[in-house]
Amino acid sequence: MSVSALNGAFAMTLLLMTCGMTSCELLKNGGFDNGMDPWHCWGFSCELLGSADSHQGSHAIRSHGRTKYYQGPSQEMTTVPGKLYQAQSWIKFLNDTTGSLGQLIELEVAFNFPDDSHDYVNVAMRPLVTVADGWFLLQGDFQAPPKAVKSTTFYYQGPVAGVDFAVDQASVAEVTSDSNWRKETDDVINRVRKSNINIVVTSPANIDKSAVKLRVVQTKKGFPFGATVDSWKYVNSSQQKYRDFIHTHFNWAVPGNALKWRQFDWHQPHEGPGDKLYARAQSTIDGLRKAGLKVRGHNMVWSVEQFIPEKIKQLSGQQLRDAVKNHIQWTMNVTKGTLEHWDVNNENLHGQWFQERLHDRDYDLELFRMMHQADPVPKLFLNDYNVVAQGAATSAYLAQGQRFKNANVHMSGMGVQCHFFKDQEPNPSQIKRHLDTLATVGVPLWATELDVQSADENTRADYIEKALRALYGHPAIEGIMFWSYGGSSPSSLQALVVDGSMTLTAAGRRVLDLLENQWMTDETHVLSQSGDHFTVRGFHGDYEMQVIYQGHQQSSLNFTLGKDDETVNVNVHGHT
Repeated sequence: MSVSALNGAFAMTLLLMTCGMTSCELLKNGGFDNGMDPWHCWGFSCELLGSADSHQGSHAIRSHGRTKYYQGPSQEMTTVPGKLYQAQSWIKFLNDTTGSLGQLIELEVAFNFPDDSHDYVNVAMRPLVTVADGWFLLQGDFQAPPKAVKSTTFYYQGPVAGVDFAVDQASVAEVTSDSNWRKETDDVINRVRKSNINIVVTSPANIDKSAVKLRVVQTKKGFPFGATVDSWKYVNSSQQKYRDFIHTHFNWAVPGNALKWRQFDWHQPHEGPGDKLYARAQSTIDGLRKAGLKVRGHNMVWSVEQFIPEKIKQLSGQQLRDAVKNHIQWTMNVTKGTLEHWDVNNENLHGQWFQERLHDRDYDLELFRMMHQADPVPKLFLNDYNVVAQGAATSAYLAQGQRFKNANVHMSGMGVQCHFFKDQEPNPSQIKRHLDTLATVGVPLWATELDVQSADENTRADYIEKALRALYGHPAIEGIMFWSYGGSSPSSLQALVVDGSMTLTAAGRRVLDLLENQWMTDETHVLSQSGDHFTVRGFHGDYEMQVIYQGHQQSSLNFTLGKDDETVNVNVHGHT
């Protein structure tokens, strides 16, 4: 009897018995070693390939005669409402298209509901695929809708009509969350975000050690916690509360829109780079730096067509290359010495306008080279979405990161945007899997655009805490930037504060408790109990060591704790 013929608890019991408690394979004959059944090829042709043309095993299947982009092998499967699944397949393109840099390939899941409505989920994607890529693994994950489903179909789509491709080793399996994730992230935080402060105390022989207190208090965080800044608001003289909030609670910032190329064109037409609307951005950067914050540049170019300046869209060939080069050189010159990072080519997985316009697949690499040549100091980043909060682009981002690193174009890190959908509860186990995957590139990862969405502020507080713990508790993450932390009311989907009054919401209070209480060090030790040699495990950052004798502060000294342990010598005097 098939699983589909069963129902209720007996069906679930059979699934667990068949697939095991931790993983359940939904697809049948995913390696095609038993022919093509139960795979379907509606409106086009499929044929078995032998072992010489398969990725693994005795067979793969080839799709050909495709007349629509959405045509690809498909199979119905049974999902459980609310469960998380991982899908993957090996894929190889068999022909290219004339005049194209490559084609998109996607793993897709279609849900058909009892009322005959549909929901289509992009599970995994990879752009600009060609025959030269050979066999590659495409992988992603999805969550089944939390309601009854009439049918669920897994299928391939993406390449234009006429492109043939082979697939092998297809799999859709349930993945489970690690109930121990909190302890594991806490262990990473204690190991990676802290170091030892070895305190050596010298004091007179006749001193009353029970009257000596040594307070080790952190005054500034070393780990980068930052936020997007609305430059229009930041430079407004009436927005002192806004500026104070940013300066008080963050040590990094990013001007959200002020440095984007099209932003200049929206507000001031110009004939040359010297006419750009830059004063507001410069004032914002200067104010942030004066307040002691470090600043990220976001972004130099954006390959998604809708975000490209209209004048630039009219260019091609050498004129386009010259315009981009002039933009980079001018911008790098006026920002020289003020920015720590630059997002170079924003969301290049989801748009390749410059590459396609110039018919140059490697132009994205050239952008990094030009920026480094214009100013070698700022660290240069990729930056993309659906790579951690969701996983549709994780495997594509892995391939892109490896390509950039191997090309030696001065890529210093990869930005992972971390935009969670409305009412999407962050899954720490899923976040860790995605970060583990991307960490194999071997460069730092920054959570560049973190936000969660729920109309209920207490739910939002739970969501943001889970996301923060998962990110801060992963060793590859070297910085976290909040993207949308201010809203128009306490029920704003993304807000940590109420816009205008800057009053903290429940989510805001939760965040500041983590950043300024739980993840900051403040310990007081009585000398008679601690002894003359003791160790404090402290978070990285700046510190003040206060010597208090008989209730009065006798002296203090400052030091910085980094990744290496620090020894602090303290002298206690026999007087107040």
